[in-house]
Amino acid sequence: MNKATGFTRIINATRYSWKGLQAAWKNEAAFRQESLLLIVAIVIATWLDVSPIERILLIGSVVLILIFEIINSAIEAVVDRIGPEHHELSGRAKDMGSSAVLIAILLALFVWCTVIYSHFF
Repeated sequence: MNKATGFTRIINATRYSWKGLQAAWKNEAAFRQESLLLIVAIVIATWLDVSPIERILLIGSVVLILIFEIINSAIEAVVDRIGPEHHELSGRAKDMGSSAVLIAILLALFVWCTVIYSHFF
């Protein structure tokens, strides 16, 4: 079987990525909630009188939450595919993925609080 190369590979990769976003939206309530948070964050970040770099940090910190949520959901899907029985390593993998999302949320809170505090207090 020939592997796609060049432009065909880019088209296929884009299609797979789009399918992944659709799956996350359809199957993950947290992803939908965080996507809505991103929209609100973009609106607020564009409204605030901050520098372009600060705006990128505000929006980018929320985008990181979505990235880690997708990775966490992928880990959970693979673990669930392996089997429904409880296993210490499966639980550890799921917990660590969830921890990555939590750290991203804490980072976003830190960035938003720091930028807003430095401008308005």
